[in-house]
Amino acid sequence: MTSIPILMYHQIDASPQRGTPLRGLVVKPQAFQRQMRFLKVMGYQGLSMKDLEPYLNGTRQGKVVGITFDDGYLNNLTHALPALQANGFTATCYGISELLGKTNAWDRAIGVPEKPLMSASDWKAWHNAGMDVGSHTQSHAQLDAVSQAQARAEIGISKTQLEQLIGAEVRHFCYPYGKYSQAHVQMVKDAGYVTATTTRRGRVFQGSEFYELPRIMVAHATHLALFAMKVMTNYESKRS
Repeated sequence: MTSIPILMYHQIDASPQRGTPLRGLVVKPQAFQRQMRFLKVMGYQGLSMKDLEPYLNGTRQGKVVGITFDDGYLNNLTHALPALQANGFTATCYGISELLGKTNAWDRAIGVPEKPLMSASDWKAWHNAGMDVGSHTQSHAQLDAVSQAQARAEIGISKTQLEQLIGAEVRHFCYPYGKYSQAHVQMVKDAGYVTATTTRRGRVFQGSEFYELPRIMVAHATHLALFAMKVMTNYESKRS
């Protein structure tokens, strides 16, 4: 397997005011459209974690990029989905199974504006459009700050709840806040997931641990030249 970049996005929306906490996690729709078009023009196929599986395990080869979204914001459906479809790409959105139709209230204490998360019907629309649904726990729990029993429930029950919602298997997990221990890695394996992604910077190489996959963050300030470096070179791995 050649190295594979897995992109990490959060919100695709209009820019918050300067000084807004976590402003960097909001990529403008126009920028996202340019990024997807760039990938297409350069010969890359943007894939969900589900569609990326054979490339990760080495049974297929190709010029591919994983595309992931954390948290399940409604703006992923309204702004990201059209750009993905326009380029024939798929993507994985990691949902929070007990916050459907609610907001990113976990960020309230640090002053991040609350934005709507996808509702049950929105998730079905995402899935029916050929996109993949992954799990981001039940409540966006920081796994290393809760009991082992709660962590196990957050990981396992969220999978079941999302599967019941979309009527399909949920095979991929993402650790909220990028916080986890080896005990949590084992819980993810025990729950039946195929991969888990982290916030650790870098590309996926031969021999990478499938339950601790690194990703490449695409931020508000990621201009197209930097995006190209992140995707096409070992820039992220060298900076990890």
